[in-house]
Amino acid sequence: MLQILQNASLKSYNTFRVDACAQLFVMITNEEDLKTLITSDVIKEPLLILGGGSNILFTRNFEGLVIHNAIKGISSKIDGKNVLVTAGAGEAWNDLVNYCVDHHFAGMENLSLIPGTVGASPIQNIGAYGVELMDIFESCRAVEIATGKVRVFGKVDCRFSYRDSIFKNELKNKFILTEVTYRLSKDFKPKLEYGAIRDELTNRGILNPSIKDVSQTVSHIRVSKLPDPATIGNAGSFFKNPMIKTDDFRHIQSTFPDIVHYPVDNKHVKLAAGWMIEHCGWRGRVVGNTGTWKNQALVLVNHGNATGSEIFRLSAQIIKSVEDEFGITLEREVNII
Repeated sequence: MLQILQNASLKSYNTFRVDACAQLFVMITNEEDLKTLITSDVIKEPLLILGGGSNILFTRNFEGLVIHNAIKGISSKIDGKNVLVTAGAGEAWNDLVNYCVDHHFAGMENLSLIPGTVGASPIQNIGAYGVELMDIFESCRAVEIATGKVRVFGKVDCRFSYRDSIFKNELKNKFILTEVTYRLSKDFKPKLEYGAIRDELTNRGILNPSIKDVSQTVSHIRVSKLPDPATIGNAGSFFKNPMIKTDDFRHIQSTFPDIVHYPVDNKHVKLAAGWMIEHCGWRGRVVGNTGTWKNQALVLVNHGNATGSEIFRLSAQIIKSVEDEFGITLEREVNII
């Protein structure tokens, strides 16, 4: 039986640990209950689907229904060297990564220790260290909010782009994901070119890394740079790395020759937002109850009792600093409520 809570605290359901309330709150643990909920009289606007809460900032109470997606379960199907792994949308992302690493399924290891849940992975097209979700995505299963009907989305249907998908655009708030299937491999081909992975492996004396070696190395690098949400409130990277035209990049590089960048194709270059924010003097700064992380300026943190509005104001100040210095307008990666 579904339990609908009124005026429920959301503090433990967002990694910023911001204190906000939901007018109505319900936890869903299976697809059938979700269908029942959707066809009931409880559904009301506005509606918010909440997974791990690692990519959201509450600047106010939510005057509507919050559905907490807690659908669990992981299964796999092996066909030769190909592996299809299916996970419930409410599974913690890193638990799924560990499952795949432990079973020697290759493809997810560079995505180790990303916060959040499985359901958010295709919505955000999460990525790290040279791998994006769309590289390993097979399909996802979702329930349409308006009808309660189930639809399966393939890779083309999702219209993936950098940290983006159809679920953040045309189909925003139209579907609730219940499970995601990934195409992995028993044939391990490590991707070590991005970031400090290769250097860290060399420091560890590892010349022929295993899937587990890469996963542990990526986890080590992330822990050294990023704060643990269990210790200090944060949502990981707060801003997207901006992508600009190559000609515009050359102009910026002529003034800032050390600017960190990554070629995308012949016409575009991706800039490191963290480098630009740090260049503007923000790394490790404390502003009231909030601030930026001491080891990574791209991460905004809650030093105690910060409100969502305080954190949002800090992000606005950072955006203005970067725009004034580089002529680049940073885009928030975190969803603002």
